[in-house]
Amino acid sequence: MRTFDYSPFYRATVGFDRVFNLLDSVAGQSAGQTGSNGYPPYNIEKSGDNDYRIVMAVAGFAEAELNVTQKENELLVTGQSASSTAADGENEKQYLYRGIAGRNFERRFQLADHVKVIGAKLANGLLTIELQREIPEEKKARAIPVVANAQPALTH
Repeated sequence: MRTFDYSPFYRATVGFDRVFNLLDSVAGQSAGQTGSNGYPPYNIEKSGDNDYRIVMAVAGFAEAELNVTQKENELLVTGQSASSTAADGENEKQYLYRGIAGRNFERRFQLADHVKVIGAKLANGLLTIELQREIPEEKKARAIPVVANAQPALTH
């Protein structure tokens, strides 16, 4: 299994390194899940200050065979191949060589707080899931005015 070095992201994202630690741990755990063992392969990209993207190679899957669900801080991506759900003997193909996996899969990603799925699209065998970190107004930085020659607010 490949490991990813997220250290360049740590320098650019103060306090957001938790998402990379979670993605690392989930990538390690997913090898034990049914049908995972590194399938399907995926990339995690940072496309802006608060924008992220997960790109999964899902060759052979149609749009209707893929399901992307977010519940709280977990993203679940599943694929149910129509050929694997067909009855035995129905639409059965004889392969001379089969290099495209096309098997059912389930991938789980732990998301950091305030990360939302914006959308998902399928093009050229790649499923792209757009993520955005939306910081609540009360958690955003605010400017504190500095006033010269003012009396202190607290008196003894």
